[in-house]
Amino acid sequence: MDMEKEDKKKIAKKTISIDISSELEKGTYANQVIIGHSQKEFILDFGLILPPGNKLKIVSRVITNPVDAKVLAMVLNENISRYEQMFGNIQVPRVKPVTPDHLH
Repeated sequence: MDMEKEDKKKIAKKTISIDISSELEKGTYANQVIIGHSQKEFILDFGLILPPGNKLKIVSRVITNPVDAKVLAMVLNENISRYEQMFGNIQVPRVKPVTPDHLH
């Protein structure tokens, strides 16, 4: 067996054990996201807007580096494609995205 095949087998056998607290396991619902960035990081603020819709409550913040942000975008697009293959096209209404400038 050549080295390349051995390396691929070693990579395929690696698994990651995921540990999640019971509090995080419940999840947090968000219906809006505001994304900002600097040269070294992306900041994703997930929030919840409820009627009358003029206040956004941030429920979670994720800060990551540009490489992982791009990987997240790629993986999310891949999963959206799989979802649409199984359940049909996701219809997105034409609405203006929420930004901090739109909140008062």
